[in-house]
Amino acid sequence: MFNLTTIEIDAFYLTLKVAFFSVAICLPLGVITAFTLSRLNFPGKWLLDGLVHLPLVMPPVVVGYMLLLLLGRRGVLGSWLYDTFDVTVAFTWKGAAIASAVMAFPLMVRAVRLSLDTMDRGLEVAARTLGASRTIVFLSITLPLSLPGILTGTILAFARSLGEFGATITFVSNIPGETQTIPLALYNFTQIPGDQTPAIRLLTISVVVAFAALIASDLLARKVKNRLGTKFEADQ
Repeated sequence: MFNLTTIEIDAFYLTLKVAFFSVAICLPLGVITAFTLSRLNFPGKWLLDGLVHLPLVMPPVVVGYMLLLLLGRRGVLGSWLYDTFDVTVAFTWKGAAIASAVMAFPLMVRAVRLSLDTMDRGLEVAARTLGASRTIVFLSITLPLSLPGILTGTILAFARSLGEFGATITFVSNIPGETQTIPLALYNFTQIPGDQTPAIRLLTISVVVAFAALIASDLLARKVKNRLGTKFEADQ
């Protein structure tokens, strides 16, 4: 049953590749956005907050179509990328990573922002009072204390990317070996009458990988939180 075919192996490795690059896109932008929403007050903050969380409430297919209009070869930004740099992201694995990143981005921001909002800001104030610059405070206090939220957001974004379907199939289609991730391959297999063994294999792989990611998120967050607690107790 677990003798994977070439299509299934390609889908598995492509899914991991897309998920890793999706997280790489989300992580720096997610931390910056979460810090901006948590620490700064500025006109239009509510609008930024709404835009960040929009993919959570919109149908994924709509998000995919918006990406196609924006980054397709004839899209607003896509045509410029193609004409200037000969770069095309629609209907490629890069586009799949972008689509997954857009759908996972709100989860990343929410996790990091929650960590920042529950942090003891007195430590930051004390450091500023002692003459530390904003950059030093961020790197030495804010960032380390928010690590549990960053790790949680990273794993959640990774798990969300593993299961992305609607935005991906709309933006990059379902091309074996190029954009066909596990969810898309699973969809293909369910449309073929007869033996459902390939679909069951991919289903099992998806459940195991996603469950492992969630467990890893919880364990890593607890470990980092305990280490940080021990470190700050020792410093005091």
